[in-house]
Amino acid sequence: MPSNDIRFDCRHRGDGGPLVIVPCIDGAPLVELIDGFEIAVGMQPAGDAYGGLIPEFFRFGPMQDHFLGRSTNAMGPKTPVLGCECGEWGCWPLMARIAATTDFVTWDAFEQPHRKARDYVAFGPFQFNRHQYDDALLALSAVVGSDGDGTRA
Repeated sequence: MPSNDIRFDCRHRGDGGPLVIVPCIDGAPLVELIDGFEIAVGMQPAGDAYGGLIPEFFRFGPMQDHFLGRSTNAMGPKTPVLGCECGEWGCWPLMARIAATTDFVTWDAFEQPHRKARDYVAFGPFQFNRHQYDDALLALSAVVGSDGDGTRA
């Protein structure tokens, strides 16, 4: 399986609003990838439903732990990788299983927990080279800060 490339796009929402984190896979924002998938397979509602994670709104803990599937706030076996376009992750999250080994990090078993009947088997899996993934997490942590809430102490 070829490796995907990941980076975490960090932008402030609106004019000086909170920091929003959107994973980008092979150069495409995950919000666009999931919108395209849901629309293509005829899910309703679909399109413009997801947004990035806003650490200031929910204490995910250190982003390095969160995006390795080890969030300090137990959310079950899966990790939110996107939230709702409204900014609240719990409103309409995209959840994924994140499995890390010495060589790879894999995102798979995607789900929309508010629509259990939806089938995401054909979305992903995404496999990232562990060194490239760790570099992307270091870049993210440099922007977000070590406490993970998107603010600077």
